[in-house]
Parts: sequence; C-alpha cells; structure tokens
Amino acid sequence: MELAYYSDYAVRLVNTEEPARGQDSLTSVEAVRELFGANQSAARRATDADVTRFRSVRGRLRAVFEAADGGDETLAADLLNSLLLEFPVSPQISGHDVRDDDGTPLWHMHLADHPSNATAGFAAIAAMGLAFHLTEYGVDRLGVCEAAPCRNAYLDTSTNRSRRYCSDRCATRANVAAYRARKRLEADRAVSTGLSADSAQRTTANGERRPGLNGR
Repeated sequence: MELAYYSDYAVRLVNTEEPARGQDSLTSVEAVRELFGANQSAARRATDADVTRFRSVRGRLRAVFEAADGGDETLAADLLNSLLLEFPVSPQISGHDVRDDDGTPLWHMHLADHPSNATAGFAAIAAMGLAFHLTEYGVDRLGVCEAAPCRNAYLDTSTNRSRRYCSDRCATRANVAAYRARKRLEADRAVSTGLSADSAQRTTANGERRPGLNGR
C-alpha cells in the first residue's frame, strides 16, 4: 500500500539520534524543518518549541522499533496505537499533483493532517505510515541495526526478511569485524594446539615428562 511510504518519516526522525555514540542532530528548528523533506508548507509551521516535542516523539517511535526488533509484537503494536490515538490523521484522495502523459490526474491516497503545531503533523504522518507498513509487511520488518555502536532504525524490505543492518556501510563494517574475530580465534587455537602438542611430546608413555629444550 502506498501509504506505507510515510513510514520513512518515522525512520528519519528516530535516526536523528545515535544514543551509543552520544550524538544528536535534532538541536535546532532548522533540523526539525529538514525532516519534512519536500513538504515545505508543513515545515514552515515549526518553531523552537518543536525541538523538544520532536525529541519526545522520537523516543516513543524508537521504542516501537526496539520492541519489534526484540520480538515483542504486542508491545510494538500497543506503543504505536498510543501514538495513533494521540496524533490522528485523515486519509484523503488526491490527484492534483500527479498526472499521466496526457494530463489526466493519477488519483492516489495521501495523509492530510490539521495539527496545531509541526510536531503533531509530523508525528501523525510518521505513526500512520509506520502502522501501514507494520500491518502490510509484518512487525518483524521493523529493525534496529546490529552493527555496534550503531542502533539506527530501518525498515526491512528484503525478499527473505534477512536484513540486519541499517546500511551497506554498517553491514560491511560488521562483516569485517566478524572476519577479524574469526582470524584471531583461529590464531589463538593454533597457538593453543601447538603448546599442547609440544607438551605431549615431552611426556612419556608412563606419565613421566621428558625435558624440553631448556631442560624443563
């Protein structure tokens, strides 16, 4: 369903913060306005007061992703439902901004909001989009990046539900780290095996130890 497109609003907002790195890019009204993307009319409603409000909604949306990533589907749905109740929207049919080659309107659904502030408008669209994505594709399609220290949220659109990282960069970094860890483990095992073999060669059949190169 096309309305699932709006779920990207939730991802963009959640990923303005990287808790493990202590980084937060949502520090000004300009940062708030950038989150709206091409929806400039909605962005113009933003004020300094929306910075704090956006951060509050961000924490609640992150909780949805974390619950889904942890396998708690009921909690994820309940958290999202509370946002939907607090920030309602009105689906509307639109065709004025999309036309085919002969100028005929291509009718589609979009989310119209009538909020008192920019936060309410953005939260309504983000929550509804995430709800459509969840019900259309499943709770397990909401994930949190496994590449430490990154904990970015992402939407799994893979055909086999196999996504584990928010980006190719994080996937590559995690794969390199796993490869190096395997190599260290193999090296440690080789050293341990070598020491064990040396010790065995210096032990006689009746349990007496033969002297090593240093007489020990």
